[in-house]
Amino acid sequence: MCLILIVLAMGCVGDSPMSQLSLKGKKALMVVAPQDFRDEEYFDTKRVLENSGVTVITASRNVREASGMLGGKARVDVNLSDVDAEGFDAVVFVGGGGAQVYFNDSRAQQIAVSAYEKGKIVAAICLAPVILANAGILQGKRATCFDGVYASQLEAGGAEYTGEEVTRDENIITANGPAAAKDFGSEIARAMAGK
Repeated sequence: MCLILIVLAMGCVGDSPMSQLSLKGKKALMVVAPQDFRDEEYFDTKRVLENSGVTVITASRNVREASGMLGGKARVDVNLSDVDAEGFDAVVFVGGGGAQVYFNDSRAQQIAVSAYEKGKIVAAICLAPVILANAGILQGKRATCFDGVYASQLEAGGAEYTGEEVTRDENIITANGPAAAKDFGSEIARAMAGK
């Protein structure tokens, strides 16, 4: 009986069951807007991935520090123009109002397409799934995003809009907003672990 209690207690350690995954050696690229990325979607998702052992590299366009909508600051490790998706196991696009700068950004779309074609995990949350739709990789895929006009943009890109908090279709993971950030991170970690 004591053994059972110890095992159960151990199962509760950490932020989530994802903290028990060991993804040491795996790398994820998180792409944030220079201004007005959504703080929770970056910081909560990043925390889940790092707690699973993932090395997270942050990219943005032409800034050393990106600013969140709620005042958070993210250190930018690499300029978007210098990113090579080959070096990452997952590419994650963070939402928030600022994500619109990447909706028609050819470099952001090129990174998404390259990662997708190489069989890597491609993920986007909130407004950012529009980047994937505009890149053409949501054709025939189930996906979600922040609702309203953005759902119609996913459908215009050939996606089946689910309205779910988090949707995974093969190696594409999408989520609908800040409240889903931790579950979004957990789903990315599961996919990186091959689960």
